[in-house]
Amino acid sequence: MATRKTSTDDLLAPVTLAVGQEDLLLDRAVREVVTAARAADADTDVRDLAPEQLQPGSLAELTSPSLFAERKVLVVRNAQDLSAETIKDIKAYLDAPVEEISLVLLHAGGAKGKGLLDAARKAGAREVACPKTTKPAERLTFVRQEFRSLGRSATPEACQALVDAIGSDLRELASAVAQLTADVDGTIDEAIVGRYYTGRAEASSFTVADRAVEGRAAEALEALRWSLSTGVAPVLITSALAQGVRAIGKLSSARGGRPADLARELGMPPWKIDRVRQQMRGWTPDGVAVALRAVAEADAGVKGGGDDPEYALEKAVVTIARAARMRRG
Repeated sequence: MATRKTSTDDLLAPVTLAVGQEDLLLDRAVREVVTAARAADADTDVRDLAPEQLQPGSLAELTSPSLFAERKVLVVRNAQDLSAETIKDIKAYLDAPVEEISLVLLHAGGAKGKGLLDAARKAGAREVACPKTTKPAERLTFVRQEFRSLGRSATPEACQALVDAIGSDLRELASAVAQLTADVDGTIDEAIVGRYYTGRAEASSFTVADRAVEGRAAEALEALRWSLSTGVAPVLITSALAQGVRAIGKLSSARGGRPADLARELGMPPWKIDRVRQQMRGWTPDGVAVALRAVAEADAGVKGGGDDPEYALEKAVVTIARAARMRRG
């Protein structure tokens, strides 16, 4: 493989190198390879390995021939953190990859573990870029591509409105695009995005989040019930809650500065910096941690992990509102 160049379209390439720090894109790179492998062989054996699970000598065992000649996908996460001896094993493997095995290396990029990165590229590994999006224009491009990948049309104004409403989290943006395309026929325009993400002020998912992070539990619960009664999807409410809590956490850990400077640093519009500054009074690091756990539990509850999505949301709203008052309490 030392002189081979692999097409980026060859999902079953002997080695795939996913480089970057955007979790959504890294997970998609893995999923694409696994899906292709299972399409070729439904019994494909998938091993998802953290650095500590891949000790010196482990790769030889994992890539040894099988009596059943089964296809394998070996996923190595955070490859930059592998030990020097394990990196030597992988470099040796790159010279003679095993047929029917797809090795997927997830690497953050940068200086750490650069030797492995260079060796995989020199060997002709298929490479997938997974960069962290840091600019609003990049997120806008991502949203446009998401709509296109789902075979749907959205106006430029709708894409911009969605980015403005959701923020910088690609998972949440992707989830919102998927929700809109599932619920709406035809071209998605700004008015449609507005109905989902603003609507009546008292029924907005973002109003629920705003009241919760401000510690106003009763008002947050009232807004939640209005939202659900008017048909706002529970997943959009958990998304808004997540954004609200994460914004508190980001701003509380950021250096002081003008709203415009912080907006660039944190990927938020300047107006949101001013609003979050008002909301973050009373929050502590422990409170943010409690609230994030509550959001994660609610997200699982509304996506099938629980029997009562409404109860899961109510519980999260109350927990977040209490977390906002920890310092004052």
